[in-house]
Amino acid sequence: MARKLTLEFLKTEAGSGAVLGMAALTALVMANSPLSADYFALLKSEHVLAIGPATLELSISEWIKEGLMAIFFLVVGLEIKYEILRGELSDPKKLATPVLAALGGMIAPGLVYLAVTSTLGGPTQGWPIPLATDIAFALAVFAMVGRGLPSSLRVFLLTLAIVDDLGAIALIAVLFSQGVNWAPLAWVAGLLVVAAMAAQWKKVPAPFWVLGFSLIWWLTVDAGLSTSLTAVAFAAIVPIKDRRCDGQSPLKEAMHDLHPYVAYFILPIFAFAKAGVVLAGVSLEQMAAPLVLGIALGLFVGKQIGVLAMAGLASAIRIGARPTGATWLELYGVSLLCGVGFTMSLFIGALAFPGAIDSPQQVQVKLGVLAGSLLSGAVGAIVLSVAAARRKELARARANTDA
Repeated sequence: MARKLTLEFLKTEAGSGAVLGMAALTALVMANSPLSADYFALLKSEHVLAIGPATLELSISEWIKEGLMAIFFLVVGLEIKYEILRGELSDPKKLATPVLAALGGMIAPGLVYLAVTSTLGGPTQGWPIPLATDIAFALAVFAMVGRGLPSSLRVFLLTLAIVDDLGAIALIAVLFSQGVNWAPLAWVAGLLVVAAMAAQWKKVPAPFWVLGFSLIWWLTVDAGLSTSLTAVAFAAIVPIKDRRCDGQSPLKEAMHDLHPYVAYFILPIFAFAKAGVVLAGVSLEQMAAPLVLGIALGLFVGKQIGVLAMAGLASAIRIGARPTGATWLELYGVSLLCGVGFTMSLFIGALAFPGAIDSPQQVQVKLGVLAGSLLSGAVGAIVLSVAAARRKELARARANTDA
């Protein structure tokens, strides 16, 4: 069952890569067309949600970031919990290598970013931007070039990306949740405790979890806290055991129902809102801005060094091992794909440099993320293609020898 659910996750994430790419390309085209003013005006437009006396007023861009992306983080949280209890992460030996690799993949990009921006006089607060990996895009690239490669590489990439996302969520919570209103936050904490206690009762119906998450989300926005944190906290209390009334697991049911919407709707919408970069007037000088170079080099150079070095360390000291049947060249290709930050990096960039979505710093964030992600994806695809071709040649040579 665990393997079946993981394969379904991989299939959906890989398949959504094309939709994500189209959404990002559409945003890029609109931002550089006569529709540019309408595109940015739409994202900046304010909209109110009122339920009785309670109201929330946010821009379209903020509704996407705090509303739709909360569902994304809920699904990520559910996946993390499932993998820890029933999946790949339940085996400490299988967990060690990707976890250490994920840690290296968070430390090295931050150091590269700080080294570049400090040397060139750029802003240092953007160091968390190159730390994250975009699961959907990384798996989409792997699916295109990874035929014939061991399936263990897919599991390694997924596990590493999940740990990456957990680290990114923790950073978001610590660094980007300022100006908190403590009264609604106290209600959030109380509701989470009540929901955790209710989770022990196996007859709790599905609408309870929908209403509970909606209420906690509303209070989180009102408190001024990043919704990513409470979304993952809520995921941690959703029970994995089957309900007595219908024999369904609330956690698996939620993952199954929500994941296609996240992959094919929420992430593409977020990509559409964040990938619009006005290229008119972009000069070599702007492309060489410290912020752009710090993010791009953090993703492309820092990620591959950190992931591969820590995976090698885990293997050398025998607390972990390479993915089953995989070569170091193949693992290097996967390490490169970890530099595809895209939606997650754009999300963190919007928090690290708040302001208008077409502000100079936001434009530089987008340029750095797009450059680093495209370079990582392209070079990773080339390396994995070469590795797959070598594997086929070796299999052909063995077949001829046996004949």
